[in-house]
Amino acid sequence: MAKKKMGLEDLGGFVFSTDKDFKPESHNEEQEESLAPQDQLLEAHYSSKGRAGKKVTVVKGYVGPQEDLDALGKDLKKKCGVGGSVKDGEIIIQGDVRDKVMSYLRELGYKVKRIGG
Repeated sequence: MAKKKMGLEDLGGFVFSTDKDFKPESHNEEQEESLAPQDQLLEAHYSSKGRAGKKVTVVKGYVGPQEDLDALGKDLKKKCGVGGSVKDGEIIIQGDVRDKVMSYLRELGYKVKRIGG
């Protein structure tokens, strides 16, 4: 049975207007600029919460387009030789590899702060 649509968000977020000069915002026109690595402060967290006791390293604070974040996450996973993912603007690397992650990010020119444990 299909879920019943209840609000505007269920319709995709598009709002209709009677204004003849109305133009919907286009997300393709404005591309988010990636800050230079030396201008960014990333945080390297260690966590096992909500992951069935599995330990992970989480990198937060990246400012830039999703494609660049995905590429950085892929490089970090390859450098550490482990798996991981990129979700909600965070890079999640399996295992406690904070020291490797921090040293690699510093090599790339990022400012990295160790958070927790």
